[in-house]
Amino acid sequence: MLLSMPIPPEILKRKIVARSRLFRVEQLDLRFSNGVERIYERLVSAGYGAVVVVPINRAGEVVLICEYGGGSNSYQWGLPKGAVDPGEDRLAAANRELQEEAGYGARQLTFLKSVHLTPSYMQRSVDIVLAQDLYEQSLPGDEPEPMEVMTWPLDELSSLLARDDVSDSLSISALYIARDYLNGLAQ
Repeated sequence: MLLSMPIPPEILKRKIVARSRLFRVEQLDLRFSNGVERIYERLVSAGYGAVVVVPINRAGEVVLICEYGGGSNSYQWGLPKGAVDPGEDRLAAANRELQEEAGYGARQLTFLKSVHLTPSYMQRSVDIVLAQDLYEQSLPGDEPEPMEVMTWPLDELSSLLARDDVSDSLSISALYIARDYLNGLAQ
């Protein structure tokens, strides 16, 4: 049984309370439908959006990249991802990021879903794009070092996720969503 969603709180005031090169923190003064007022803070989205790409080759394998993560101070295997450039749509951004990070282009790109990274305190959402009919094609990217690339059978997702060097929740979510889509479980 589906319940109706509550009415979002009224935003009484908003202001930027901190900023860095990468982030802006916005304070929201809110009034909920029951009259209770609270102050929330959130990371404000900047730019034109972001994409994560699930590239699947003809063998049914997902193409993964190894990338340094400053947040975890470790190298992790995950999916190509990045920002949407001005004037670029999400499918073009996905194909560009795939070429920059993994050395492949895709003839078939399918938008699957937008997901919020952490809806409790972050405004940012990311579009998940399935990339199929891959071909070798590279573009120069903005990464500080070349990316390692490996393939993994999508039907062996549980063994991939058992690895200590696979922990990016965005990649994990996108892999499950793509797998279910390809198996006809989600449309």
